[in-house]
Amino acid sequence: MTDFLFPKLHKEGYRFLAIAAAITFILLLISNFLGLISFILTIWVYYFFRDPERFPIDDVNYLVSPADGVVSQIIETNGPSEMGMENKKFIRVSIFMNVFDCHVNRIPSSGKVTKIFYKPGKYINASLDKASEENERNYVKMTNSNGDELVLVQIAGLIARRIVCDIKENDEIKQGSKFGIIRFGSRVDLYFENYKILVRQNQKAVAGETIIARKQ
Repeated sequence: MTDFLFPKLHKEGYRFLAIAAAITFILLLISNFLGLISFILTIWVYYFFRDPERFPIDDVNYLVSPADGVVSQIIETNGPSEMGMENKKFIRVSIFMNVFDCHVNRIPSSGKVTKIFYKPGKYINASLDKASEENERNYVKMTNSNGDELVLVQIAGLIARRIVCDIKENDEIKQGSKFGIIRFGSRVDLYFENYKILVRQNQKAVAGETIIARKQ
């Protein structure tokens, strides 16, 4: 119960929480009403940056969700041109995170990071399909222990203004481990092939735990 009410805070959240708390203190000196509103927003900031423990299946034959949120789209499409994969077909699962979801992103399968590419862009609603092509985004290409190529794309949303990626090229990564965070509403796309989809559109996903697909 304690972990649920007072979850661990992601390192990116400390500065924002301190700023929100300072503003709340100042506003309380001016107005109880404004101070109360600010206090509620401070609580929201704390929970936005929460970093709960997750328990992945730890099996390379399964892909787990890279993000908390709703499965907003499942389509077959060409791979991202930024990764040189535009002539190859992949399944793309998009997971939309609203401002109440945990925004810590996690690795879907154990393996090795082969390429990372950051691309500046717009800040349109991340739930829209064109966000995959127009918004600020960060690409992570990896090869898992089965030899399959996967691509993760962190996409900034309407409110988000910074993508944080904590891994680098050639890193060995574990299924369910944290690799970054996107601030204030966003989306993560997962590209893969040779795996059977096990989720459906509009299903709620939990990063590091919900199984997205199984090896065919």
